Amino acid sequence: MARLLAVLAVAVFLTGVRPAQAQDLVPGAYTPAPVGFNVLNIVSSFSKGDVTFDPALPVEDGHGTIVAGAVSVGRLFNLAGRYANAAVVLPLAHGRVSGVLAGQPQEVTRDGLGDLGFRFGVNLYGARAMTPKEFAAYRAGTVVGFSLAVLVPTGQYDSTKFINISTHRWTFRPEIGVSRRQGRWTFEGDLGMVLYTDNTNYVNGGVKEQAPIVAFQGHVIYTMRPGYWVAFDGNFWHGGRTTVNGVAGTAEQHNSRLGATFAIPVQRHQFRIAVSSGAYTRLGGDFTSVGVSYSYAWK
Repeated sequence: MARLLAVLAVAVFLTGVRPAQAQDLVPGAYTPAPVGFNVLNIVSSFSKGDVTFDPALPVEDGHGTIVAGAVSVGRLFNLAGRYANAAVVLPLAHGRVSGVLAGQPQEVTRDGLGDLGFRFGVNLYGARAMTPKEFAAYRAGTVVGFSLAVLVPTGQYDSTKFINISTHRWTFRPEIGVSRRQGRWTFEGDLGMVLYTDNTNYVNGGVKEQAPIVAFQGHVIYTMRPGYWVAFDGNFWHGGRTTVNGVAGTAEQHNSRLGATFAIPVQRHQFRIAVSSGAYTRLGGDFTSVGVSYSYAWK
């Protein structure tokens, strides 16, 4: 029973493996789990909706359809007596974006690998490193954690195109999260910042800069029994004004999303279904998304 509870808890860890994007909705990112496990995660998603482009790009009436997937491998370990985890994520995507450019309808399609992602997390308070047996007796309370996600510009990129899968720059997302368990309910809040290096080869040798984005997400999770849970999610992010070749843009992101996640365990496996939709979008993609993921844990 201790080993089974441990595996179910480990599967939750992978909901926290994500790229360093402001729009993420990820419940359970700081939920503790027993150390000494490896975890494989496979995820796919379908997103469709409107796209509001930066005014610097003269495209109107934008629409997009994106099919994305990712494979990640992670490890849960003991770091100076605290619960810690690390993972690498390889994404890929197929996208079709349409709009009106200079009065003419246009459509582009992109297929290929996205930017390679890395994530490191450690719980600073309330969750020491535990064996499966110790974890079975653990009673969760308040947990405070820190994580750092990094995107490396390894994905598909063409400097002659405005729309690409890769951003062709490094992205960093430091984040602090707080989680509080009360009975079957868990309440979470994560506050982070997304930082970007410059894209020095933006559209025929130009330079694109982007200001930091401040991002917050909150979750309410209800656990029906070990491994079975449902989460209600929401987020908000602000900032990200772009500057191209020294000319600052006139708009910045001021967006939010709402969603829900449902988890179902099957022995050492876990399946999750997630749905989300834009609640408010000033700049960027106002998508409705459906995602399915599969996790497997082993020692």
